[in-house]
Amino acid sequence: MKPVTTLATSRTPDGEPLLLQEHDGQYFMKVGGVQLMGTNASSSEKEMADLACTNLPRGARVLIGGLGFGYTLRRVLELCPPDATVDVAELLQVVVDWNREFLTGVNGLLVDDPRVHIHIRDVAEIISRAAENRYHAILLDVDNSPDPLVQKGNAKLYDAGGIARTKAALHPGGRVVFWSANPDKSFARSMAKHFGNVQAIGAKAYPKAKRFTHTLFVGERV
Repeated sequence: MKPVTTLATSRTPDGEPLLLQEHDGQYFMKVGGVQLMGTNASSSEKEMADLACTNLPRGARVLIGGLGFGYTLRRVLELCPPDATVDVAELLQVVVDWNREFLTGVNGLLVDDPRVHIHIRDVAEIISRAAENRYHAILLDVDNSPDPLVQKGNAKLYDAGGIARTKAALHPGGRVVFWSANPDKSFARSMAKHFGNVQAIGAKAYPKAKRFTHTLFVGERV
C-alpha cells in the first residue's frame, strides 16, 4: 500500500491546520482533518464553470472565489473569450504558492495566465467593494456548504446580505454559482428572493460516480 505523503502544512485564519497531501499520484487538501478537495474528484468544480460561463460576451469579467487546485479556473479560461478578465480571490497565499510549487502538473501554471488576476483577499470583501454590474459571472467555492460552515467567517457570504451584495456585483443577465457539499433548501429559498431562475443542481464528484454528492446553486440576475 502506497503511503500518504504530507507535502506542506499551514493554518487557516481560524487557526485550523491545513495540509497538502499526495497519495498514489493524487493530491488532497485537508483542514482540521476534514478533506476539502482532491484531484480525484473535480467534476463538480468544472461543472460550475459550464453553468456560469456559457455565452460570455467579449471583454467579460469573471470572479472566482477559491482557487483550490485550479479546476474551476481551468474550465473558466477554456470558456472565456481571449480578452476576458478573470479575478481569483484566494484567502490564503499558501494555496497559490502550493499550486506553483507542487501542482504545476495539475493546473498550477494557470495562476500566471495573462487573463488571471490573483487577489489574496476574502472574496466577500471583493464583492462588497465591486462596482455595480461589474461581473458577468461569479463562481463561489469557498466552503463545504452554506450550513454547516468549515470556517465561521464565511457566513457573511451566504447570509441575506451576502446574497444581495453578490447580486449587485453581477451584470444583468449574469449568473452566480455557489458550490456546496450538501443540499440546502433554505439556501435555495434565500437565493430566490434575489435572483431569477434559481436552481439547485446535483453534481457528481467524478464522471463515473453513481450518485450526485454535491449541489450547485445557480441564480441569474434578471
